[in-house]
Amino acid sequence: MSTTIETLSVILIFLGSIMAVISAFGILRLPDVYTRSHAATKSSTLAVLLSLIGAFIFFWATEAFISIRLLLGIVFVFLTAPVAGHIIIRAAYRSNVKLSDSSTEDALGDFLRELSGQSRKS
Repeated sequence: MSTTIETLSVILIFLGSIMAVISAFGILRLPDVYTRSHAATKSSTLAVLLSLIGAFIFFWATEAFISIRLLLGIVFVFLTAPVAGHIIIRAAYRSNVKLSDSSTEDALGDFLRELSGQSRKS
């Protein structure tokens, strides 16, 4: 039973490492700040969560130790990383950072123009 759980934790940590590498490639290869931030927040968050969950399962199964620090780390990363990525991208958009030429739609720009048009009519 212990080897099965250890194997599961190793697989989770390994998947976390693969996601971290994918995130690094995304940050290096994607064309603009918006898509790079998407790669950084989504896959990095998943990488950290998989690694922390694997470590939590390992310590829980092998030493019967429930680490509150690991649980708090999981919750903290799960809640803060996507929010921080969203805020950074919103700030970049409001600072007029240009979209890449391959971007086909600016949905936020359309929404903000529509919103400002409605506020003028009121």
